[in-house]
Amino acid sequence: MPGPFRFGVQVSQGESMSDWRDKARKIEDLGYSTLFMPDHFGQELAPMPAIAMAAASTTTLRIGSLVFDNDYKHPAILAKEAATIDVLSDGRVELGIGAGWMKSDYDALGLPYDSPAVRVDRFEEALAIIKGCFTGEPFTYHGEHYRVTDYASFPKPVGLLPILIGGGGKRVLSIAGREADIVGINPNLRAGEINAEAARDSLRERTDQKVQWIREAAGARWDDLEIQMRFFVCKITDDRNSLAEAIAPMFGVGPDEALESGSALVGTVDEVIDQLQQRRDRWGLSYVVVGDENVDEFAPVVAKLAGS
Repeated sequence: MPGPFRFGVQVSQGESMSDWRDKARKIEDLGYSTLFMPDHFGQELAPMPAIAMAAASTTTLRIGSLVFDNDYKHPAILAKEAATIDVLSDGRVELGIGAGWMKSDYDALGLPYDSPAVRVDRFEEALAIIKGCFTGEPFTYHGEHYRVTDYASFPKPVGLLPILIGGGGKRVLSIAGREADIVGINPNLRAGEINAEAARDSLRERTDQKVQWIREAAGARWDDLEIQMRFFVCKITDDRNSLAEAIAPMFGVGPDEALESGSALVGTVDEVIDQLQQRRDRWGLSYVVVGDENVDEFAPVVAKLAGS
């Protein structure tokens, strides 16, 4: 049975220490569970120092990544940095990781943009290393992409540091079903950019299929998983139909079907609450993430649903 609702906010920017501190405290005060950072090389703050500063400015707010691109940092280094922030925040880190997708990042940094199969192979090896690091015990891992020999990572996280795996394709979501604590269901971004194909991949029937992949891979673990979605089309409005007509061409479907997409959350507070309850029943969704621009308008939804 899906767990109680909780809510996160993905934040990219802060203009100063005071601005960043105030954002983090506002998110915490409004009842959101988690502040997430993206991991890209555009107009975003660097995620590790930003989530550390957010943790230092709050007392209960969880902090994390949505999600770290495996190819940007050696997994043992990522694990050490995440565990350090976890210790210094009294166990508030959620480590989101993925295989990487945004081609413009790779191009800007001169990184090889390998095929999806190779990136996922490398990600799967990295996941094994991160889990080995979190034990705090010496371990050895020799794979095709990484070699770790008799290494004991320090510090060890505080208790269980939840691992969030985000993806949109069958292989990554299957890995998530077997290995993650939190599964982020995303559009499939195999094209390396957000385009019409990605929008269509978040439609209800596609999301149904993704949930089935996760269920099949998870087996008996299904009831212990937390299912998360990041909603990119978010609006509290009394005119749901007008917005539906505006976004429908992006999805290539009719307005009603567009509103049922796994990336859309639109309507009055009561309509959004009803929709989230229906999606929890249908998809097991209980962890809802919105953008920084949605913090205020979604606060009444958070107030009514968080923890229920």
